[in-house]
Amino acid sequence: MEQLVTVHVTINGNRYERSIEPRLLLSDFIRHEIGLTGTRVGCEHGVCGACTILFDDEPVRSCLMFAAQADGHAITTVEGLAPDENHLNSLQAAFRDAHGLQCGFCTSGFLMTLTAFLREYPNPNEDEIRLALSGNLCRCTGYQNIVDAVMLASKQLTVNSKQ
Repeated sequence: MEQLVTVHVTINGNRYERSIEPRLLLSDFIRHEIGLTGTRVGCEHGVCGACTILFDDEPVRSCLMFAAQADGHAITTVEGLAPDENHLNSLQAAFRDAHGLQCGFCTSGFLMTLTAFLREYPNPNEDEIRLALSGNLCRCTGYQNIVDAVMLASKQLTVNSKQ
């Protein structure tokens, strides 16, 4: 019988403590232990980007980490992006307005990757956006609407920062 480890982690501003098996993946911890299902598990090899979260504000593939590695750290999932349950943040709204999603399976991974990207590059050009999202796979779109959504969000963020 495997010994359990206790993990203390902050997810979307809420503190959690759980006793878990040491081999539990962070993606499974978020989905099954905490009940936040916006983080998707696609390839389970870190290739598709669907499981991307912000780990201490940096994008990481949660399927490549053990939950025990998150002990003492802060995580943001897609559920933590919006200011409240009735409103979207600028990037989420831009994805909606620019039709940057179809089936939605990969969308949370794109949103998490691009949230960190826009923080570092608030006024990106198309080439920078395409490079930033090159690690996230979508099988439904042609990526152009995703690029358009990031450009739209960038403009909105620029307007908001000037107010």
